[in-house]
Amino acid sequence: MTAAPADFARARSEFLSIDAPRVEDGAAIWRIARDSQVLDLNSSYSYLLWCRDFAATSVVARGENGEPIAFVTGYLRPDRPQTLVVWQVAVDRAHRGKGLAAALLDALTARVAADQGLSFVETTITPDNTASERLFTSYAQRHDVGLEREVLFDGGLFPEEEHLPEVLHGIGPFTT
Repeated sequence: MTAAPADFARARSEFLSIDAPRVEDGAAIWRIARDSQVLDLNSSYSYLLWCRDFAATSVVARGENGEPIAFVTGYLRPDRPQTLVVWQVAVDRAHRGKGLAAALLDALTARVAADQGLSFVETTITPDNTASERLFTSYAQRHDVGLEREVLFDGGLFPEEEHLPEVLHGIGPFTT
């Protein structure tokens, strides 16, 4: 199932702008991640650092009051600088189901492609995260790119027993 143009129009009506995160957005981004109940929650400090150090490869959607209502964080792989790794995607509960995550992902990849060049998009998704699975599958379809799946890290590498291995999704080559 892919996001239809009407979904994107509805998503765009839900926010005022998409732009790079600022340090002062870190607390709101942390709360959105926490409230998602799906993402691995990092420390609030790490979200502040993310907003400072990876703002060029991340985006936020802002609501009427200017507060973040959704975000996508990413970084360029040091060994493959034209590969964008999407770290986390989250939408505030009140704004879900309207195509906002897809609009943010499209905006981020278009910006990175224009600013720095982009050949591939990668992300990790735990096997039970069906929303992310649908998001990246529809992204690949919208951009007419292949989608590859493989286990990135074996489950035995994680110190927590309950952690499941993540599946790597390599999307590319990226084209605009």
